Amino acid sequence: MPELPEVEIVRRGLKAKLPGETIRNVEIFREQSIGYPKPKSFSDLLVGRTFTDISRRGKYLILHLQGKNAAQQASLIIHLRMSGRLLLLENDRAAKKKFRFLRVQILLKTGRLLCFEDMRVFGRLYHVTSEKDLARAIPSFSKLGIEPLEDLAARQLLTLFKNRRQAIKSALLDQTLIAGIGNIYADEILFQAGIHPLTPALKITSKQAKLLTQIIPDTLKRAIERGGSSIKDFVDSDGVNGNYQHESLVYGRTGKPCRKCKLPIVRVKINGRYAHFCPVCQRQK
Repeated sequence: MPELPEVEIVRRGLKAKLPGETIRNVEIFREQSIGYPKPKSFSDLLVGRTFTDISRRGKYLILHLQGKNAAQQASLIIHLRMSGRLLLLENDRAAKKKFRFLRVQILLKTGRLLCFEDMRVFGRLYHVTSEKDLARAIPSFSKLGIEPLEDLAARQLLTLFKNRRQAIKSALLDQTLIAGIGNIYADEILFQAGIHPLTPALKITSKQAKLLTQIIPDTLKRAIERGGSSIKDFVDSDGVNGNYQHESLVYGRTGKPCRKCKLPIVRVKINGRYAHFCPVCQRQK
């Protein structure tokens, strides 16, 4: 599943090319991919709008739109989920043939195409025009936690983890606490901090919390610099694979030697999700 680094990479790619483009036509090939409003209304509302900016909140992409006048503000919010891809093509030649799982195609007045491809059909596109609209379309959006690329404070993390008996791995995945961290980078973060993934969140010490405030943004930024992780489906807005998976510290390395102590990386299931860690470097206390 694309996590914060992958979504941020797509955001940056689109921000460099999409603002100023006006939507000419919208084709929906899989109605299930439209989260809000109904597909027919979704298409009608988008046509004629111009992209003004691209931002991100957690794992959500936010494509800001404007109508014929400045008062007609709206947003196209996209959640890639497990296998969603958002690509910008320079022309419309054989777009349907190029993508096996093309779900939504947005034709721009310049002839470019913004294509949403999604093999598993878990991803969703939402068109919202107000906070009320947003709350109706994505109720969980307002509950998203802090942004981990921004300044983190140890006291802030300790407050988030206070009284939480869940494993720290699960706490890092909780989007209402910290927005954007997923399975891959939670494992990478905990390894670098030397914290066992089964450690109860409430047991995190001040020293560990301070360490996490440095490791969390550093890990995410490094992944962004490497183009993200292309474990299965992820590519950036130009269709280019990421490279972080080739240098991951523990994720996906079950049985392989730890990059520090050389003993095998192990995997354990925590609340339905796998955690990869080194039992020596991340000794459970």
